[in-house]
Amino acid sequence: MQDFDLVKLNFSPAGLFVLNICLGLIMYGVSLELTLADFTNLRKQPKAAIVGLFSQLVLLPALTVGLLYILRPHPGLALGMILVAACPGGNMSNFISLLAKGNVPLSISLTATTTVLAWFFTPFNFFFWGKLYSPAADRLKEISLNPVDVFLSIFLILILPLILGALTNRFLPKIASKLKKPMRVGSTVLLGVFILIAFIGNWRSFVEFGPVLFWLVLLHNGTALTVGYLASWIAGLAHKERKTISLETGLQNSGLGLILIFTFFQGIGSMALIAAWWGVWHLISGLFLAGIWGREKTS
Repeated sequence: MQDFDLVKLNFSPAGLFVLNICLGLIMYGVSLELTLADFTNLRKQPKAAIVGLFSQLVLLPALTVGLLYILRPHPGLALGMILVAACPGGNMSNFISLLAKGNVPLSISLTATTTVLAWFFTPFNFFFWGKLYSPAADRLKEISLNPVDVFLSIFLILILPLILGALTNRFLPKIASKLKKPMRVGSTVLLGVFILIAFIGNWRSFVEFGPVLFWLVLLHNGTALTVGYLASWIAGLAHKERKTISLETGLQNSGLGLILIFTFFQGIGSMALIAAWWGVWHLISGLFLAGIWGREKTS
């Protein structure tokens, strides 16, 4: 069995700072398009809102633990999977929902809401569900971590840029209108370049552990996409909402996961490999589904 405890990734403090800046800029750029309606919109679709939030905040981490008991991965990989499941929805889910002919307003509302709730739910779900998988629980005991520090970090990385962007949109609409496209495109390109450089710098680790990572993330991400769709189907939601909730559950903000790993978990390589590969794979799976769903005829 490969020793994932020996995995060390090349990731400097300067690199972590750049990753924080990238994610903060992306959140600011996205929130320039947010309005109060994007949060209150969920009241107009209460069933879809409840199913979407329940699927992402409860079902996904719970099924992740169930999957861990079946697959029995290395404890570090297990912690990485639990952390990814505890992260809020990724911003690309909105764009991919558009390509998939899903319910885009619902997608935007769910992403915005889970991002705000991440201040509490990300650390809570990570520690709560992590303790229910014994090998991961044993590893957690070795980590000295103050949950308050995690709350503060998530607030600074996600919530503060979200608030600043929303305030800019509310009180300086002309400036927000001019900033929307360059901020969103520029920050996303910057993040893409950063991930590519980091990927190249750690190429040997990805090659060595690639087969294990591939199957774990494939099964984990597939479970997330499936549970989102099935939960919506059981609740009697329309196909359009099923597609959206499936994508919201399956496309997680793994960039936040990476920041937390390198800030609070001493850059545990096995955790970081899961989060990094998830960040690549969920875009592939999401675009694949969008390619299929996007060809469907709308009734």
